[in-house]
Amino acid sequence: MLDEAYIPGKCNIGGGEAKRRKLVGFLALIFSAFLLLSLILVQAPREARLGIFVPLIIASIGYFQSRNKFCLAFGMAGTFNLGKLGDVSRVSNPVDRAADRAYAYKILGKSFLMAVIATVGVFVLPF
Repeated sequence: MLDEAYIPGKCNIGGGEAKRRKLVGFLALIFSAFLLLSLILVQAPREARLGIFVPLIIASIGYFQSRNKFCLAFGMAGTFNLGKLGDVSRVSNPVDRAADRAYAYKILGKSFLMAVIATVGVFVLPF
């Protein structure tokens, strides 16, 4: 944990926070798989598959946050946590807050794109 440091626009969470986001992303991915299987089993209309977008975007946000050790919400709020879970600190420098906000938007954009691609893939599957 000693090598973890707040880096504006790059890293705003430590290992514990990253693990939490990884777990949320994994659970959302599992939920997405069960949802898809359920839709297939009940022979739901193809359009119903578009509902998988919500758990998929949650899964992709969790993935990108844990992989990059950067919390989207913390970045938007101008906070960070590299210590004990729940021990959030404020980013005081406005330039650093702007860098964090820009990186948060980047993560959101990548997550949105990943979820859209996966949703379109699910939608066009021939079952």
